[in-house]
Amino acid sequence: MSRRLKVAIVGLGIGGQHAEAYAKLPDLFEIAAVCDLDDARLEEAARRFGAPHRLKDYAELLRLDGLDIVDICTPPHAHFGLIASALAAGKHVVCEKPLVGSLADVDRLAVLERESSGRIMPIFQYRFGNGLQRLKYLSDRGLVGTPYLTTIETAWFRGADYYATQWRGKWATEMGGVCLTQAIHSHDMLSYINGPIRRLFARVATRVNKIEVEDCAAVSVEMENGSLATLSATLGSATQISRLRFAFSDVTAESNLDPYRPSRDPWTFVSIWPDKQALIDVALKDFKPQREFFEGQFERMHEALTKGGDLPVTLADARASLELITAIYHSARTGEAVDFPIGPDHPLYRGWLPADHCKA
Repeated sequence: MSRRLKVAIVGLGIGGQHAEAYAKLPDLFEIAAVCDLDDARLEEAARRFGAPHRLKDYAELLRLDGLDIVDICTPPHAHFGLIASALAAGKHVVCEKPLVGSLADVDRLAVLERESSGRIMPIFQYRFGNGLQRLKYLSDRGLVGTPYLTTIETAWFRGADYYATQWRGKWATEMGGVCLTQAIHSHDMLSYINGPIRRLFARVATRVNKIEVEDCAAVSVEMENGSLATLSATLGSATQISRLRFAFSDVTAESNLDPYRPSRDPWTFVSIWPDKQALIDVALKDFKPQREFFEGQFERMHEALTKGGDLPVTLADARASLELITAIYHSARTGEAVDFPIGPDHPLYRGWLPADHCKA
């Protein structure tokens, strides 16, 4: 029987969804502690998930005996310090998006991870929808052909009530808008399937809400594999959808339109070539669906931590995502295309916040 890993969840907003996923994997995980500054939320989570420890002090949490994983779901501006402290305590870390606020911080975490017995797993749960996994299955078996064009749409709605939460919509605390907070998952799936980006040009705007950060974006991308991609995102769509469409020489794969579950089934896989369609149909019959979203990512994480092997999402994956964000903001502000990779010599390597919103 697999060893149950003890998890502490820090931040019980989105952390509540993480707790629900762990609770559905009782043979793999025990929710040993919950941590939040809100007393009512803390007590409710501890009661609901049977956590024996409920704490408001993060340092006290890190001193708990037998804790394996610290799962961080706080507002983004606090992530780096919380991750660093957990690694120093020898804990594994799960952390919500965006992982940190700069490429410099990602690279610093890579150093800290190497020096620690703990490992870091960023959250990109959309990767584990079985629709997207079918495409990954076909791609890994060389059945999709030459990549042509990917189009990704994130058309959601967020109004004043959403931004009534104090930290949202502000550079200093949310650290970005629709590109960073809402569309980041769909944009991650671009590189998950098609690999690294070569070049990018972007435009962003704030047109829907009276906030500091962007709520509309249009991005043109050239991939290293030679294909092109377009990314569009808005928080002003009355009809909410997410749509991913991958056009290859041998198949076109298209997602469902569920705004928050576009990577799950059903997906369509259509080839103009009857012989290719036959190969694809036969291959997909052998595909074995697995657990999806948070449960799917956590189950795969458990296997990596207890049996060895790569985590299902790595720091390198988070870096690629934040490299995309950095390039979007730089291109939008300068009107210039951005070449990849982005290193320490780039003007936004140490952070993309506008100068008047940076910490002193």
